[in-house]
Amino acid sequence: MKVRSLAAAAVALGLPALAWAHGGADAGAHHEAAGALAAGFAHPFTGLDHLAAMVALGTWSAMTAKRAWTAPLAFAAMLLAGALLGLAGVRLPGVEPMIAASLLVIGLLVAGRAQLPAAAGAALAAGFALFHGIAHGAELAGPSAAFALAGMVAATALLHGAGIGLGLLMRQRAAWLPRTGGAAVALFGAALLVG
Repeated sequence: MKVRSLAAAAVALGLPALAWAHGGADAGAHHEAAGALAAGFAHPFTGLDHLAAMVALGTWSAMTAKRAWTAPLAFAAMLLAGALLGLAGVRLPGVEPMIAASLLVIGLLVAGRAQLPAAAGAALAAGFALFHGIAHGAELAGPSAAFALAGMVAATALLHGAGIGLGLLMRQRAAWLPRTGGAAVALFGAALLVG
C-alpha cells in the first residue's frame, strides 16, 4: 500500500507539465514554462551518476530505515537548496568528486545493508545533495529557472520513489541482489573518482 501511495505521489508531481502544454492568450510564456519544466524534469535522467545516486538512496533507505522517506526527503530539500545556490552563482570546489563519492558511499551502504540512525542518514543524504544541487543549478540557469527546478525536484522524487519501491522488494529477496546492485553503484562511483 505504501509503495502505491509513493508512486502515485511521484506521478502527481509530474502532472503540472501536462497543464502547461496547452496554448492560450499567452501561449509563448506557457510553452517556455512547459519547456523549462520538461527540461528540468528530464535533467536527472540524463546523467547516469545523478540517476544512480537518487535510485540507490531510495533503495538503501527503504531497505534499512523505518521511515523510508526521511533520507530521500532530506536529499530533495538540500538538492533544491544547492540548485538555488548554483543559480545564484555559488561554486564549491570538488563538486564532481563529491558526486562520485556519493555514488561510492551510497553504493556501499546498499551493498552492506548498513543501518544508520535516521538523523545521520538524512544528514549524509543532505550533504551529498548539496553538491548534486549545485551541479544542477549551474546547468539549469535561465529565465525560466524556477520551472526547471520544479521539474528537477519532481523527477528526483520520482527516482527516489522508484528506489524506495526497489528497496522494499529487496527486503524480502536474497541478500546477493542488494549486494550486487550496491557494489555496481559503488564501483561506478570509484571509477568516476579515479577518472
